[in-house]
Amino acid sequence: MALIISLSILGLLLIIAEIVLIPGIFVAGTLGLASMAGACWLAFDNFGPEAGYITIAADALLTVVCTVLTLRSKTWKKLSLHTEIDSRADTNPEDKGITVGMHGTTITRLAPMGKVLFDGTAVECSARNGIIDPGQEVEVILIDDNKIFVKPL
Repeated sequence: MALIISLSILGLLLIIAEIVLIPGIFVAGTLGLASMAGACWLAFDNFGPEAGYITIAADALLTVVCTVLTLRSKTWKKLSLHTEIDSRADTNPEDKGITVGMHGTTITRLAPMGKVLFDGTAVECSARNGIIDPGQEVEVILIDDNKIFVKPL
């Protein structure tokens, strides 16, 4: 009897893990169904048809109840992260004081993109033509759609 109950509970836990923790893998759900089927088979084999049908009904009822309780919104609110991301990837170059004609020094190699230092502010820039090595003086020749294009001096 303890084995039947243990297999049913294990199967239920594996099915819930499949739904909540590892959806789409299908291994835990399959093992959970196999465990519950084994519990039903043992109930039929050892205790007769009445115990087998009771085990099937109990497994089905517990599965439905636990699935509904797991999928309730309050459960998901407890599991979810409650932080907001309010930052932006990058601001406009003009907000940083970078304008066309400004001079800077490359920090990394621009092949074609890299970092350039303008008055203490490091920004990502693109070389208009070719590759520019680190430590080279560059000039901003174009700012297009928040992308900074430079050329070597």
